[in-house]
Amino acid sequence: MALAPRPDRRQVGQRAEARAADHLRAAGLTLLHRNFHCRRGELDIVARHGGTLVVAEVRLRASARFGGAAASITRAKQRRIVCATRYLLARYPSLQRLPVRFDALLVPPDEGPIEWLQGAFDAY
Repeated sequence: MALAPRPDRRQVGQRAEARAADHLRAAGLTLLHRNFHCRRGELDIVARHGGTLVVAEVRLRASARFGGAAASITRAKQRRIVCATRYLLARYPSLQRLPVRFDALLVPPDEGPIEWLQGAFDAY
């Protein structure tokens, strides 16, 4: 009996980000960017939530070992997200007037519920 091929990690990540984006849209957020890249890093999802700019990091973890998905957003990762956000704001001055909130969306590998941590960390 042959084993089914394992899905490509990139495809799994893209599906998780698509689920997270759908989750945010369903909650009333307006998506502005997905996978915004710059030299300093990448922003998974950038959206507006009323008068707030939301920068959302999407995390997928197969298990809760080592602290789970939330613990994988290290201080170094937070710094990269903040630096990429500063670049985004410099590139799009119209967004500079909005307060920024950093969220995390923790997506399980199955079709289970997404955990949305609003204000998961602050820019320091």
